[in-house]
Amino acid sequence: MIPLRDSRPLSRFPFWVILIILVNAYIFYLELTSPNPDQFITKYSLIPSQIDFSNYKTLFPFISSQFIHGGFLHIISNMIFLWVFGNNIEATLGFLLFPIFYLVSGVIAGLTQFFFTPTATIPMLGASGAIAGVLGSYFALFPRNKIKTLIFIFVFITIIDVPAYFLLFFWFITQFFSGVSSISASADSGGIAFLPHMGGFLFGWSITIPMLAKLRYPKFKIFS
Repeated sequence: MIPLRDSRPLSRFPFWVILIILVNAYIFYLELTSPNPDQFITKYSLIPSQIDFSNYKTLFPFISSQFIHGGFLHIISNMIFLWVFGNNIEATLGFLLFPIFYLVSGVIAGLTQFFFTPTATIPMLGASGAIAGVLGSYFALFPRNKIKTLIFIFVFITIIDVPAYFLLFFWFITQFFSGVSSISASADSGGIAFLPHMGGFLFGWSITIPMLAKLRYPKFKIFS
C-alpha cells in the first residue's frame, strides 16, 4: 500500500516538510556523486558498535544517519510518507516544535536499535525512524482521516480511500512482527531495521496523547 494524499486540507504552508525533503534529496545527491559512496555512508550512518556515550563525537550519527539513504526506492518511499502525513503534523505542532519533534523521533528510533543490538557493525541509515514518529503522531491526532492509497492486488492496481487508523495500524503491526523476528537474527545481518520504526512510532504516538487531551479539553492540565 502506497499512500498518495490525505483528506485533511492543509491549514498552513508545510515549510519544514518541504525543507526536510529538499535536504534529504541534496544529501542523497552528495552520496551518489561521492568518490566513495560506501565510505560516505559508513561515515554518517549509525553503527551501534561505534557508539560511546562518554565521547559525544560518536553520538552525531544519531542525527546524520536520518539523512542518509540506501537507494532511490528507499528515499522515495520515505519522502512520500513524510509528505502525506507530515504536513498536518507540522501544522498541529507549530513551526518551532515540529523540527525538534522530527529529529528527536529519529534519535529515539536510533536508540531503540542500539538498545537491542549494541554490538552491531552494520550501518543503520534512513529517515524511516523520524518519519515513524510522524506516523505515530498522526495515528493519535487524525485516525479517522481518509488516505487515498495505491493498492496492488496481484496484477491489478487500484486507488481507494483507506482510514488512517487502519493503514497506520497495519503498518505498525507489520513492523512489530518483523521487528520481533529480527531480534533473534544476527546483529550483523543486513536488511530493513524494523525496531527503530517501532520505537519512533511509539514515541510519536505517546508524546502526542497529552497534547491531544489538551486540544479536546482546554481545561485539562498536562503538567500539574
